Amino acid sequence: MPTSALHVARTGLDAQDQRMRVIANNLANVSTTGYKRDRANFATLAYQDSRVAGQQSSGETAYANGLNLGTGVSVQSTTRIDTQGTMESTGNSLDMALDGGGFFQVQMPGGRLGYTRAGNFSRSSEGNLVTSQGYQVLPAIQIPANTTQLTIADDGTVSASVAGGESQQVGQIQVANFANPGGLQAGSDNFLYETAASGPAQLGIAGEDGRGHVKQGMLEGSNVSIVEELVDMIECQRAYEINSKMISSVDEMLKNANQTL
Repeated sequence: MPTSALHVARTGLDAQDQRMRVIANNLANVSTTGYKRDRANFATLAYQDSRVAGQQSSGETAYANGLNLGTGVSVQSTTRIDTQGTMESTGNSLDMALDGGGFFQVQMPGGRLGYTRAGNFSRSSEGNLVTSQGYQVLPAIQIPANTTQLTIADDGTVSASVAGGESQQVGQIQVANFANPGGLQAGSDNFLYETAASGPAQLGIAGEDGRGHVKQGMLEGSNVSIVEELVDMIECQRAYEINSKMISSVDEMLKNANQTL
């Protein structure tokens, strides 16, 4: 039994170490535009059934309770918490935030499509609306070179006022929704990618069918709560210490057994 307890405590150390990594990543991204915090989910490992409930205890009776010994714990998955981040006004006409659900769609290198909540966009030398990495926002929006004022409506309609002329519509930003947003694969630079679990992207007009409205001149901040993450960090640290104490205690038990025998 003591040897089994060592293994169980070791799995506890591994699980809490992985949970601390998730918390550390949340705190590291507390100022990242459009970042959504992650949560670690735990699951029990396989049980060793020394006796199953209902098993015959005699010719006429059965055990009311089983004897099941757990073998530890593991981090089963991480869940992205997609609550709305704080809206921050920037005054930059090319900055956009989604007030509600959905993602901006971006053309990635190699033809892959990326999805993001970070709307800190810029204008390329050709006049295209792009991310800070230079990736084109889809559908393509081309801003005239002589634009004096850019206006983006809540439904994503982009209008440009040019010098000596009237305002003209140059395109409309569409918002992507997914049947299971939690199934999107997280990547670097604030991008998420479609998977079989997320389902295909469903493009539509902002403000319709659960899609968020486009807010010009604003950015969505991270939804990480520093206080909440610090509480989770302290809890994780205490759990790690308890599992470490368990290993020390079992080691002491084994030492006493060796000395006695």
